[in-house]
Amino acid sequence: FLEELRKNVHARRYRYRAVVFQSGAVVQQLCSVCVFVLTWWYMDAGMLSPQGLFGAALVSSLLGYVLFDAVDGGAGRRESGRTRWADLKSTLVFAAFTYGFSPVLKTLTESISTDTIYAMSALMLLGHLIFFDYGANAAIVSSTLSLNMAIFASVCLASRLPRSLHAFVMVTFAMQIFALWPMLQKKLKARTPRCYVGVTVLFALAALAGLATVSSVGAVLFASLLLAISCLCPYCLIRLQLLKDNIHGPWDEAEIKEDLSRFLM
Repeated sequence: FLEELRKNVHARRYRYRAVVFQSGAVVQQLCSVCVFVLTWWYMDAGMLSPQGLFGAALVSSLLGYVLFDAVDGGAGRRESGRTRWADLKSTLVFAAFTYGFSPVLKTLTESISTDTIYAMSALMLLGHLIFFDYGANAAIVSSTLSLNMAIFASVCLASRLPRSLHAFVMVTFAMQIFALWPMLQKKLKARTPRCYVGVTVLFALAALAGLATVSSVGAVLFASLLLAISCLCPYCLIRLQLLKDNIHGPWDEAEIKEDLSRFLM
C-alpha cells in the first residue's frame, strides 16, 4: 500500500523570475489607480488644465493605438474583423455622448456630501483592484464589474471638479487608463515580454514621481508596497512551495458489510 504512495503529483513548481514577471500585472494596475487619483488631484487643485490633460491623453492614445497594431502586425485586428473606421466611429460616439452628458455628471452628486463621495470612490477603486483580471482563472475575476466600478469612481470624483469640461475630460481619461491601457498591457505581455517589463518599470517610476510631488511619505509607502508585491511576495510563495505535501495513492474506500437494517426500524 505504501509503495504506491505519491506526494505532490500535480503540484506546480514556480520559478522566482516567472512569479516576479506575473506580478507585473498587479503593479501595473496599482500604478494606474495611483496615476488616476493623482491626475484628479492636480485638476482639482488647478495645477492641471482639462485642455492639457485631454491633449496629452489624445496623443498617448494615438501612440498606443499604433503600437497595439504594430506589436502583432495587425493579426489580432484581422482575426476580430474590426476596421479602423469602426474604431473611429466608436470613439466619436463615446466622446460626443460623454461631452453631452458632462453637465449632468457634474451635478449628479450635488446632494451627496464630499466625504461620502470620497469614501465611495475609494471603495469602488478597491473593488476594481480586487475583481480585475490579472490572468488568474478564479471565480472572483470579473473584468466587466471591475471596469464598471472604476468608471463609477471616476464619475464620483469628476462631479467634485470645478466645471463640466473637467468632468468630461476626467471620465474620458478614466476610460483610457482603465479600459484601453490594460488591453495594451496584455498584448505587450503576450508578444514582447521584455518590452512589457520595461513599460512596467517606467510606469511605476512615473507614478512614484507624481506621488512624490504630493506626499513624500506616500511615495515611500507606495514604493514599499510595489517592492513587496513584486519581490517579497514571490519569494514567500517560492519558500512556501517547499512545505507543500499533498499525498496521492490507491486509498481503500470504506465498505459497510454488516446488516444495519435494525438501526432503521
